[in-house]
Amino acid sequence: MRSKICPSSLATKIGCAALLLALPAAGIADTLTTTQAFTANISPMGKLSVPASIMLTNSTTRFGDFSGSVSVSYWVRTSPGGSGSVTVQAGSGFTPAGGPAATEVAYSCTGATLGTGCSGMQTIRTTTQTSILSIPGSVCTGGGGSCSGAVPNTVQMQFNLANRPSFKTGTYSMQLTFTISTL
Repeated sequence: MRSKICPSSLATKIGCAALLLALPAAGIADTLTTTQAFTANISPMGKLSVPASIMLTNSTTRFGDFSGSVSVSYWVRTSPGGSGSVTVQAGSGFTPAGGPAATEVAYSCTGATLGTGCSGMQTIRTTTQTSILSIPGSVCTGGGGSCSGAVPNTVQMQFNLANRPSFKTGTYSMQLTFTISTL
């Protein structure tokens, strides 16, 4: 009797036999299980956002102080036992010459939604950073638990510049550098 699966020539029978051997046998199964290490390195981090400029305005015409405010927005995550801070530092001072000195600008901090804002009036410096905000360890922006519910977190800065009759008239500007640090 002739096989209907493989034709009768020898070459085609050998090819057909190889094909049949390559087919899986019924009832044989194989399962392989492996594991893979999965690691996420979640580091302390911070991000700041401030408006492009702050305008100090005078509320009176008789040598009243100049004032202005800004909301500093920040996102932060600190490690257990770590901490964080937000600071400010003036560049070289006001330009052009003849106006106020950078150290005549004072500021206070209120309403921090995470961390502790500066205490009392602080003075802007050109040589060192001064504190705006202290952030404790094991905290973060958003997410509940030990994280703040605010996204982003904010702190308000109120600036004050005494209006001295000795200032020459004109428009003066100064560059401020805000820095966030986290551990």
